Amino acid sequence: MQKYELVVVLNGNLEDEARSAAMERVYGYITRFGGTVANVDEWGKRKLAYEIQKMNEAFYYIVTFEAPLDAPAQIEDNIRIMEQVIRFLIVKQEA
Repeated sequence: MQKYELVVVLNGNLEDEARSAAMERVYGYITRFGGTVANVDEWGKRKLAYEIQKMNEAFYYIVTFEAPLDAPAQIEDNIRIMEQVIRFLIVKQEA
């Protein structure tokens, strides 16, 4: 099991329920592919560095998780097709 960090940027126009449902789907993808969520850091609504899809603000989440080596690619494939997600990035943490 490797440690990873996932940054998810959600649409700034989402309501609280839609945001929690989107993040529950992300957590579901992590557990479905053999991972465990260790920590979630919700940064809240922040201004974007540049306009994305005609939006200037978005919700930021940092998720720390452990998963097998092949899991990040599968998680990315599923997050990529989520409409609520503007940007995301998974990086491997150094030991």
